[in-house]
Amino acid sequence: MNKFGKKLVIALMASSMLVTPVYAAPNTNEIQAQKEQKEQEVKSLQQQLQSMVTKIADLEQQMITKGEKVIQAKEDLAKAEEQQKEQYEAMKLRIKYMYEQGDVSALEDLFTSSSIADFLNKADYIETVHKYDREKLQEYVDTKEKIEKLKQQLEDDLKKMETMQASFEKEKEQLNATIQSKQAEVSDLNQQLQEAVRKAAEEQQKKEEEEAKKRQEEQRQDNTEQTPGNSDDGDSTPSNPGGNTPSRPDAGGSGNTGNSGNSGSSNTGNTSVAQAIVNAAYSCLGTPYVWGGNTPGSGLDCSGLVKYAHNAAGITNIARQSGAIGSGGKAVSSPLPGDVVCYSGHVGIYIGGGQMIHAPEPGDVVKVAAVYGSPWYRRYW
Repeated sequence: MNKFGKKLVIALMASSMLVTPVYAAPNTNEIQAQKEQKEQEVKSLQQQLQSMVTKIADLEQQMITKGEKVIQAKEDLAKAEEQQKEQYEAMKLRIKYMYEQGDVSALEDLFTSSSIADFLNKADYIETVHKYDREKLQEYVDTKEKIEKLKQQLEDDLKKMETMQASFEKEKEQLNATIQSKQAEVSDLNQQLQEAVRKAAEEQQKKEEEEAKKRQEEQRQDNTEQTPGNSDDGDSTPSNPGGNTPSRPDAGGSGNTGNSGNSGSSNTGNTSVAQAIVNAAYSCLGTPYVWGGNTPGSGLDCSGLVKYAHNAAGITNIARQSGAIGSGGKAVSSPLPGDVVCYSGHVGIYIGGGQMIHAPEPGDVVKVAAVYGSPWYRRYW
């Protein structure tokens, strides 16, 4: 076979190898761009979520302060009512004295008046009762009305804050759900990207192998033609068959399996102190939920309960607000009785067995309940 015929055979063999279907590799740049876009969306949502968590923490502090004012207003009102009783008794004694002296008009006014305020407006009473008594009773009426208005205003403000808190919590849950959805999309795109990289690597390797075979076949044919005595072959120097074949890229290098969570410390502290915290929490069972409440049996909110239980165990370096409690102390991954169960805007005392003691919400009482959702845990003992 002459030289031209041999070249033709080589060309036909090479073309037969290229007939094998070669599928286009997935567009990794497009998938990467989609992934980066989703990651940016997740980052933006996480920033919104952090802002919402901060708003919830700030609102909780305001509600605690407002609740404490409501408690104080109720105490002031109780004192004013007690003072009113004393003043009213003193007034009746004076009227009795006037009656004994023959002046029955004040006594009649007392029994015919619809209220103390109405009684104070009776002309005969103003004329007959000593000015000091009248001024003190008027002062009581004014004070009581002022305290009642303040108490009502504070309670109204507290209800508005509770409504706002519920709205914030709902928005926070929606953001969490959206973030989880976007993160799932990012994870899916990441898998697609890894698969695209793998396929691209396979295609590249296949291409390089075919090119290497082609070069080897050409070299073999050239070597066959360049036999001794063949002077019409031209250059007799053999070419380099290509050397080493490039290695295959690592298709799995873009994966990330690192643990982003903080496992904290699992070492135990003073278990006797921890038991004292649990015992103090048990002693508060049945206490009504009261915003700003700090007194077992009278009223407690969630952070008030946690602070009281720790204070009872001798631990005073604990905050009064759930956000600060949830970021203080020591992080633990395996909770023990006495640890604090933490949520965004809520805390409780872990008592073991997947249960906690907490003050749930207004209208409820301190109770034992199952730990729910995905809390984190802090230890102060």
